[in-house]
Amino acid sequence: MTAMAMAKVDTGVTELPEVADPSTVAPRDARELSKQFFDRLTVLEEGTPEFQYARNTLIEMNMSLVRFAAARFRSRGPEEMEDIVQVGMIGLIKAIDRFELSREVEFTSFAVPYIVGEIKRFFRDTSWAVHVPRRLQEARVQLARATEELGGRLGRTPTVKELAELMCLSEEEVIEARLASNGYNSSSLDAAINSSEEGETVLADFIGTDDAALELVEDFHALAPMIADLDERDRQIIHWRFVEELTQAQIGERLGISQMHVSRLLSRTLARLREGMLSTH
Repeated sequence: MTAMAMAKVDTGVTELPEVADPSTVAPRDARELSKQFFDRLTVLEEGTPEFQYARNTLIEMNMSLVRFAAARFRSRGPEEMEDIVQVGMIGLIKAIDRFELSREVEFTSFAVPYIVGEIKRFFRDTSWAVHVPRRLQEARVQLARATEELGGRLGRTPTVKELAELMCLSEEEVIEARLASNGYNSSSLDAAINSSEEGETVLADFIGTDDAALELVEDFHALAPMIADLDERDRQIIHWRFVEELTQAQIGERLGISQMHVSRLLSRTLARLREGMLSTH
């Protein structure tokens, strides 16, 4: 097996193979090794050197999945490909942190959608001059096609009503899609604007400050009633883990149960919340 050293890493539970260079492990070997490392992650305490070794090795061993997913975007050029791979790595890490062997699905099948999704989200968020909701981005593409089709057929610019009929949308939605198209163009913040009252000023003077937490408001609003519906123990575990940032072992000590039991409870609760959030979008 390429890049496999004979030494073992003692995790305190069982021994893991020490991989000299995880990034060079063949994909077929990586699939089998990954199962061993995922199995050990469930019993290792977060933050320990052993846990970090297992997690980092999983990341490096499965980098080939990122290269595989990024290959479909090779037409975007070498410079942008570097960004695509970096974004894909974020998707891989998310997949590793959320994967469970109990799912009875291959990690590769679980991880690739995460990686591709992260890359597509990157394109969606960086291809527009301003952030525009996804449904409007899609409506803009539909609008462009409908305008071209009707324009060629009628020999003139189609009206909003004509576009709405062809696109099976309301006139308000067509207008909204037209406005969203403006998000594809941008002006310099130093662009001069003439004002009869204040003389010449620049565009930057009219732009407010972004609130980094604003996008989370909707998610928090949707999540609150779901957390309220949990039983007291599950709510307490969520609070300890994500508010007080306790490790699973520390939570286990407070509840008088094993870390593995805490891990199962936490996974079950997060899966329930995740399903609830997905159903609201």
